[in-house]
Amino acid sequence: MASANSRPYPELSVPSVVLGAVTGVVLTASFVYIALKLGFGLSGSTVAAILGFVMLRGVMGRKSIVENNINQTIASGINTASAGVVFTLPALFLMSAEDESLRGFDVGPLLFAAIAGSLMGIVLIIPLRKQMIEFERLKFPSGMAVATLLKSPGEGKEQGRLLIGGAGFAVLLTLGVSLFHVIPEELDVGHVLSLPPWLPFALYISAANFGAGLLSGRGGLPFALGGMLAWWVIAPVAVSAGWVNNHAQVPGAQWAGWQAGEVFSQMLRPLGIGMLIGGALAGVFAALPAVTGAMRSLAAAAAAAKETGGAAEEIDPVWVYGGAAGAFVLLFLGAGMSSPNVGWGTALLIAVVGSLWLGLAGIIVAQATGHTDISPLSGLSLIAVTLMFFLSAGDVIASIVLGMAVCIAINQCADMMSDLKTGHLVGSIPRQQQIGQLILCWVGPLVAIGVLYLLWGSPENPGFGPNSAACMAGSADCLGAPQGEALKATLDALRSSDSAVDKYAAGAVMGGALSIFPIGGIAVLVGLAMYLPFPITLAYGVGCVTSMALEQQKGRAWVGKVLVPVSAGLIVGEALTSLGLALYNLMVAGGAA
Repeated sequence: MASANSRPYPELSVPSVVLGAVTGVVLTASFVYIALKLGFGLSGSTVAAILGFVMLRGVMGRKSIVENNINQTIASGINTASAGVVFTLPALFLMSAEDESLRGFDVGPLLFAAIAGSLMGIVLIIPLRKQMIEFERLKFPSGMAVATLLKSPGEGKEQGRLLIGGAGFAVLLTLGVSLFHVIPEELDVGHVLSLPPWLPFALYISAANFGAGLLSGRGGLPFALGGMLAWWVIAPVAVSAGWVNNHAQVPGAQWAGWQAGEVFSQMLRPLGIGMLIGGALAGVFAALPAVTGAMRSLAAAAAAAKETGGAAEEIDPVWVYGGAAGAFVLLFLGAGMSSPNVGWGTALLIAVVGSLWLGLAGIIVAQATGHTDISPLSGLSLIAVTLMFFLSAGDVIASIVLGMAVCIAINQCADMMSDLKTGHLVGSIPRQQQIGQLILCWVGPLVAIGVLYLLWGSPENPGFGPNSAACMAGSADCLGAPQGEALKATLDALRSSDSAVDKYAAGAVMGGALSIFPIGGIAVLVGLAMYLPFPITLAYGVGCVTSMALEQQKGRAWVGKVLVPVSAGLIVGEALTSLGLALYNLMVAGGAA
C-alpha cells in the first residue's frame, strides 16, 4: 500500500497503516471502558502521534512526519467510533433490562448502522476540506496541536522546549486540579461578589481550554461574546420577567441555584442547540456553491491526474459518491432490520432524513471544532434520536440504532477535518489521509460494539449501568454508563411529550438571522456558547483576548514561533495527563475490587 506519488518521504505505507489500525483498536477498546465509567471520551490523535514517534522513528528508524500523520489519522478515525457508540447504544441495553419487549435485538442492524455512520461521516466532509481549511482557514486547535507535536523534532530546540514547557505546566495544573485537589476546578469570582448563580462570573481551570483560546485568537471571540449574551443578558431578563417555570417547591436557600439550572435547561440549552441548527442551515445554503464547485474541482483534478499520469491531491469523487451511496444502503438496511415495527417505507424515510441530518450536524460539529475545539456532539445526537423517535412512531430500538449512526457520523466529520488540518500543516497529501480513513472505517464500530457486548453480560445480570452488581454494591469498579442513562431519561421524556420544540425553533430563527453578519460561523459560535456551561466559555474567551493582546504587542511572527508551540503543549499536556489519570483510576478500581 505504498504511496503512488514520487515524494521522497513515505506516507500511506504498510507500517503506518498497520500501526494506526492496531493503535486505534487498542484505544477504542480502552476508551469504551473509560466512557462507561467516567462519562466522557478522549481523543486518540495525541497518543497515536507519540506512539508513532516511538515505533516508527525509534524502533523502525523511519523519520517521515507525514507517515506518522497517517498513523495518527487512522488511529483517531477508528477510535472516534467509540464515542458515537458508547454515548448512545448503552441506553438500549439499559432499557432492555427493564422492558422485556426490547430484548433480543439483533446485532446485524447495529453493525450496519454504525458502519454506515462512520463511512458517511468521512465522505460527506471531504468536499468541504478546501472551504474550511484553505478558504475559511478555521483553526482546529487540536489539529494544530498535533501538527506542532509532529513537527517538533525538526522545528528546532527552542520550539521543542516551548512545547515541552507548555505540556509540563499543563501536567502540573491538571494534577493539581484532578488528583491532588489543591487547585479548584473553577475560579468563582461571582461567589466572592455575592452574585446569584443565574448571573455567573467564573473561570474554568483548564490548560487545554485556555490553550485552545490562545490558538483561536480573534476568530474565537464571538464564542465568548455569545456566552456573555446568554448569561449576562438573557438569563437575568428571563429570571426578572418570570419566564422560568415555577413547577417545584424549592427551599429559599436553594432558590437562586434552582433558577440557574432551570434557565439553562429550559431556555439557554435548547435555544443554543436551535441556533446551532439555524446557523448551520444558513451556512449550508451559503456554502452550496462552494460544495458544488468543490465536487467539480475534485472531478477535474482526478481527470487531469489521469491525463498526466500523476496523482491528484484530493480523492477521486467516485469514492465520495460510491461511499455515500453505500452508506445510505447500509443505513436503510439498519433501519428496516432494527425492529419488526418499522416497515421498509418508514425505513427509507428514516434513511433519507437521517442522512440529511447527519450531513447538517456534521457541518455544525466541524465548524464548532474548527473555531473553538469544542464539540456540541451530545446535543446534536439528542436531536437525532428525537427525530428518529418520531419518524419510527416511537420505536425505541430504531431510534437508538439510527441515533447511534448519526452520532458516529458527526463525530467522524469533526475528527476527519481536524486530521486534515494537521495534514495541511505538516505537508501531507489529503488523498492519502482520506483513503486511509475510508478503507478502515468499519473497524471502530466493530470493536466498540463488540466491547459493549462483552461488558454487558445479560439483562438479568447487567455488567454496566446503575443496576449492575458493582454499582448496586457501591464498588469502585462500577460502570455507571452516565451517557446511556442520560439518553434513557431523554427517551422517557419523549414518551411523556416533555420536549422543548418551541425553543429549538426560536433558536433556529435567531441563528439564521445572525448569519447575515459577515463573521464566519458567528451563529454556530454563539449557539455553542449558549449550549455550554459559562465558566468554560469565559475562560476560553480569556485565552482569545490574551492571544489578541500578545499579537498586538509582539507581532504575528512571534505568535507563530512562541505562542503556538506553548498553546499546543497546553492541549497535549492536559490530554495525556487526563488519559493517564483515567487509566490510573481504573487500575485502582480494579485493585480495590
